[in-house]
This record gives sequence, structure tokens and C-alpha cells, in this order.
Amino acid sequence: MLAVLSHGESHGYAIAEVLRQRGFTRIKGGTLYQLLKRLEDHSLVEHTWHHDQAGPGRKQFRLTEQGRQELERSATAWSRMSQALTEIKTTRQE
Repeated sequence: MLAVLSHGESHGYAIAEVLRQRGFTRIKGGTLYQLLKRLEDHSLVEHTWHHDQAGPGRKQFRLTEQGRQELERSATAWSRMSQALTEIKTTRQE
């Protein structure tokens, strides 16, 4: 979610579409919005309301600076874990 928002602000449906295109096909709206709320509660994302004359307003979410830092920390941790798993998998056990 943070990685999607690192490319710019977006609304929930657009976030879900990006995730679906990347293989996260089981994401439901309720799950998505609960996660966005949790990220907002932790000051990792924030939202503004955008009103559209053609329809109802919608929340646009964006990363906070704290969210950018968390994304960087998480990406580094994920990379380290991936490296460790690759090494374990390719190292012959004796």
C-alpha cells in the first residue's frame, strides 16, 4: 500500500486496481479501507476530500514523510529477508 502511494496520491479504488494488476487479486474493499485507516492512525498516510461535480466526493490518500521512512525501512527489511532465503535455499546442507 505504501509503495503504491509512493507514486502519488490516489483514491481507494485506484489503489485496489494497481494491487490487482500486480497480482494481489484477493483484496476486498473492506480490507483495503481498514488498512488505509490503520496506516492513517499510525500517521503513515493522510487523506483529503476531493469533491466532484459529477458524483460524490472521495478520499485521496497520500504518504506522509513518516510513511516514506517506513516504506524505506520495510523495503530494506524485505530485501534482507529475500537475500537470506535465497542463500538458505541455495546453500547445500551438510
